[in-house]
Amino acid sequence: MKGNNYISDSKKAARVKTKKKKSRLAQVSRKQSQSLVQIMNGDFLTKGFVLNNLSYIFFVIFLMILMVSKGYYVHSLANDISKAEKEVGDITADYVETKAKLEELTRRTQMIEKLAPYGLKETINPTKVIRVKKEEK
Repeated sequence: MKGNNYISDSKKAARVKTKKKKSRLAQVSRKQSQSLVQIMNGDFLTKGFVLNNLSYIFFVIFLMILMVSKGYYVHSLANDISKAEKEVGDITADYVETKAKLEELTRRTQMIEKLAPYGLKETINPTKVIRVKKEEK
């Protein structure tokens, strides 16, 4: 008989556990539905709710302010980058233009024409290199 009682006791324990699980699930679902109803009714804006969750509300407001300020900061950075790229492009164009003018002015034919009034002429003979060997002492 004791064996039967043991089995019946374990069946009772299993039934109690399933009832507890069901009651927990029911409580969670009731809590969620109550939260949804409070949001829809506007009851969550009552003084007690606000005072109980004041630190959380301030934290959320702080995060929203950070998000907005980050957006403005990123926008200003993008503007600065585009201005800097435009300046670099302008400076590069000026450099290429100046370099082209310098090459044009220092061409061999241009130099001969400019130096002719001073009596300087282009040499006909190629230049010779004189090398002196150092004597070892």
